[in-house]
Amino acid sequence: MTNADLAEVMALERELQTAAVRSDPARLAELMAPDFEEIGASGRMWDLTSILEMLSAEDDETPEIEVHELTGRELSDGVVLLRWQSLRDGRRVHCTSLWQRREVGWRLVHHQGTPAASQDS
Repeated sequence: MTNADLAEVMALERELQTAAVRSDPARLAELMAPDFEEIGASGRMWDLTSILEMLSAEDDETPEIEVHELTGRELSDGVVLLRWQSLRDGRRVHCTSLWQRREVGWRLVHHQGTPAASQDS
């Protein structure tokens, strides 16, 4: 894996957190794997269908997601783990995202968010 590969995955993660992409089901389907799964900061489990449904409910009033301290490392050939913190409407969450290179390009296969303790903020 090259530095360019890691930079590409990090850019895709940042793009995925933008309101423009979160409101675009076609682009989300290009970025997320059909077998995507998430364990949200609420503890709820999501799959691709349920996360797309939830994101479709976001609107212009939904606060932006800020991405902080984004780092990444290759776990194996074509698999990248990203770690970062999100900040949205005053709520800080520790996030991990697992990206896999597939025939169609990089796809998000797993995401987990864990609320940050108040001393972490």
